[in-house]
Amino acid sequence: MKEKELSPIHKTIAGVQFLFVAFGSTVLVPLLIGIDPSVALLTSGVGTLIFHAITKGKVPIFLGSSFAFIAPIIKAAELYGLPGALFGIIGVGLVYGIMSLLIRLRGVGFIARLFPPIVVGPVIMLIGLSLAGTGVDMAKSNWLLAIIALLTTVIVSLFGKGILRLIPIFSGIIIGYIASIFFGEVDFQPVLDAEWFALPAFVRPEVCWDAIIFMIPVAIAPVIEHIGDVYAINEVTGKDFVQDPGLHRTMLGDGLACIASSIFGGPPVTTYSEVTGAISLTKIADPSVIRIAALFGILFSVLGKVSALLKTIPEAVLGGIMLLLFGTIASVGVNTLVKNKIDFSNTRNLVIASLILTIGIGGATLTIGNITIGGIGLAALVGVILNLIIPNNVK
Repeated sequence: MKEKELSPIHKTIAGVQFLFVAFGSTVLVPLLIGIDPSVALLTSGVGTLIFHAITKGKVPIFLGSSFAFIAPIIKAAELYGLPGALFGIIGVGLVYGIMSLLIRLRGVGFIARLFPPIVVGPVIMLIGLSLAGTGVDMAKSNWLLAIIALLTTVIVSLFGKGILRLIPIFSGIIIGYIASIFFGEVDFQPVLDAEWFALPAFVRPEVCWDAIIFMIPVAIAPVIEHIGDVYAINEVTGKDFVQDPGLHRTMLGDGLACIASSIFGGPPVTTYSEVTGAISLTKIADPSVIRIAALFGILFSVLGKVSALLKTIPEAVLGGIMLLLFGTIASVGVNTLVKNKIDFSNTRNLVIASLILTIGIGGATLTIGNITIGGIGLAALVGVILNLIIPNNVK
C-alpha cells in the first residue's frame, strides 16, 4: 500500500479519527466490568505507546480494551474482589512475555502447534457464550432502548459506508443514548457536577497471586488473535512486521502494555482490528498517527466531564449492543473451526471441543490448595492438555 504524505495537522486529524474508531469498544469493556472508562482510555493510550516503543515505532497498531477478558474479570472479581482481579492481569502479560520468548527461540510454528484451531475455536466461542446471559440481563432493563441500540449497530454494520462502517458499536451507543434522552432515561446532573479536568477514578490493584494463576489460561485466545492481527496489518501495509521488528517484539509489547494496564487498574489491552480496517480504508499507515491517537486517548482520560457522561449511558443501551457483540465473538470461534476445515467426524476433535465447551459453559472450577481455576481459563487449559496427550492419529 502506498502511504500518504501528511502534514502535522492532517496527522492530528487522522489520529483523532483512529481514536474515534476504537473509542466505542475501548470504553465499553470498563463499563461492563465496573471501572471508570477514563482509566481504559488512559491504559489504551499508555499501552499503545509502550507497544510502539518495544516495536521500534514501526508497527501501526492501536491497543484497546480486550473483550476476551470481560467474563474472566467478572468471575475473578467474585472470587478475589475487583482489586485482586485487576492485579491478575499481570498474568496475561506474563503469558505474552513467555510466548514472545518461545517465538524468538522456536518460531511461530511452535505456537500454532501448541494452540491449534481445535483448541482456539471453542475457547473463543466460550468467551462470547459465557456472556450471553449478561447481555440479556442488561437489555431487559428497557427492551425498547436495547432494540434501538441493537438495530442501529446492525444497520451500520450491514449498510454503513466508509469510516461509518468501522464504528457500529460507537454508532449504536450514540443513537441509543439520544433515544434515552428522548425517553427521559438520562440524568445529566453528574455531568454538570463533574470537573472539567480530573484524574480517572483508579481502582488500586491488590496483590493476589491466585488471581494471576486464574487469568493465565485465559490468555490463549488473545495470543492467537494477536498473531492474526499482525499478519492482517502486514497484508494492509504490504510490509512484513513478523520479520521486522519481529513477532516476538509485537507480542512482548502487547504483554508489557497489559502489565501497565494492571498497574493502573485498567482492563487488559489487545490489538484492535477496527483500527487496522481504518488504515486499509484511509491508506494512512504512518505509525506516528497511531501514537497521536494514543496521546488523545490519554488527554480524554483526564477530562472529568467525558468520564461522567460515559457513566450516564443506560444499562439497556449497552445490553442491546452486547446481544450482537457477544454472539459475534462466539461466531468468530465457529468461523475459526470452519475456516480451518476441522473435521468433527474425527473423534479426537469431537472430544477436545466438547470438553472445552461443557467445562466452560458449565462453570466448572478446580481448586488445589488456595488456588482456583475455573470457567474459560480451566476449559482452555483442559483443551491444551488434551491436544497434547491425545495422539493425532486417533480417528
